[in-house]
Amino acid sequence: MKPTLQLKLTPGLALTPQLQQSIRLLQLSTLELNQEIERITQNNPLLELGESADYGRVRDQDDPVALSPDIPSSQIESNDVAYSEKNDRDSMLPSNEDADGFNGYETFYGNRESDEEGGDFAQQAITPPNLREHLATQISLTQISERNRHIVGILIDSLDDDGYLRQDLQELLEMLPVELGIHLEDLQAALKYLQQLDPPGVGARNLQECLALQLQALPEETPYRQQALLLVRHDLEILASKDYKQIKKLLHCDDDCLRSVQQLITQLNPRPGEAFNSAISRYVIPDVMVSKQEGTWTVRLNPESIPHLSINQLYADILKRDRNNSAQILMNQLSEAKWLLKNIQQRSETILRVSSVIVEHQQAFFEHGAIAMRPLIMRKIAEALNLHESTVSRVTTQKFMHTPHGIFELKYFFGSHVATNTGETRSAIAIRTLIKQLIQSEDPKKPLTDSRISGILGEQGIIVARRTVAKYRESMQIPPVSLRRML
Repeated sequence: MKPTLQLKLTPGLALTPQLQQSIRLLQLSTLELNQEIERITQNNPLLELGESADYGRVRDQDDPVALSPDIPSSQIESNDVAYSEKNDRDSMLPSNEDADGFNGYETFYGNRESDEEGGDFAQQAITPPNLREHLATQISLTQISERNRHIVGILIDSLDDDGYLRQDLQELLEMLPVELGIHLEDLQAALKYLQQLDPPGVGARNLQECLALQLQALPEETPYRQQALLLVRHDLEILASKDYKQIKKLLHCDDDCLRSVQQLITQLNPRPGEAFNSAISRYVIPDVMVSKQEGTWTVRLNPESIPHLSINQLYADILKRDRNNSAQILMNQLSEAKWLLKNIQQRSETILRVSSVIVEHQQAFFEHGAIAMRPLIMRKIAEALNLHESTVSRVTTQKFMHTPHGIFELKYFFGSHVATNTGETRSAIAIRTLIKQLIQSEDPKKPLTDSRISGILGEQGIIVARRTVAKYRESMQIPPVSLRRML
């Protein structure tokens, strides 16, 4: 075959350092963003922390480095901002990005090892790892595929402070971008892997599973391990009710065996992630504020969440007068400073846009509370704003909204739905609220069983299986009917 030369054009995506920084900043919480800015300002004399961020100054045409004309020029203000329907292009991630893999999704999973390599080693040495860092370290030392590593990372990011996975796998699957190609079987396999990590019991979905995982982690020759597993797996409620006669009948054991089994179970840790919680109080700074103005729910950025960052005018004036080769380093730092200011502004604008659509969709929640929550998926927000689903996921992670009903993470407003007999759907959050209200108003002498709650919801046109009621009740840490009954 005769060798020939051919030209072939193929579309591709190049993640520039500026775009990478934009993606990284978007996924950070307000506190993490302030820490990142403090680190950057220590290395860049062209940046300074002040009382207010002067975004307009970076647009001075006399500055040595000009900005791209497609950057929004509106200045972030603290005034009420109503949602305007505009289909701006998604400057964070193109909609056709990463169609064949996980490239570019590292920040979506909270994997920040690469960002922290150049950090302060002394500070890392004295700061104990949190639960997520502890689990991520274990995963990094194993030989699993990169894809499975990312899927396990999704579950790790979904754990609560006690180490429990309170969110149903099906609900979590519906919140993930379709482009990732993740199926329910992938999440189930990843959960089994997660539950094998330290501390024992991590990744459990309820107390019963948590204790069972810890018992399974004990050596097989541990005395009374099998009896304790049998009790935990089949009827943990009778142990809580101290029905020792029924326990001995279940285990076919005497008083000595019963005491040993009880002692073994009480030595387990019902909150495996608690040891990794920092003793320092964690504060939440709301990113957006929601209030009712003249009968309309409006959203505005919280001025306290916007970093007070600006260009050092002294150095900028020096560069205007002297642009020789000796000032090249400062010119590069000025360019980096401008990109940082622009990315921070863009981050605020994106958070505001996503929050505005959430408020527009969840009007009933702001009027009546969680019982009126409507089903919502990230794809709907992405389509309304012409954004990529992964961008919406980044925006809603660790970003908080101050409402008349309290402070909520933006992810709180998303979730699965439950069908009704009228063909409509109800939010899972609203169903949980209904279940909680029914239990709170029940007769203590005749508490409602899960089956009865399912029947009451069915009478209201909401189709919920008994197992679903039990799952929702456990996620709210409400004890079963046997433990709620008052004799």
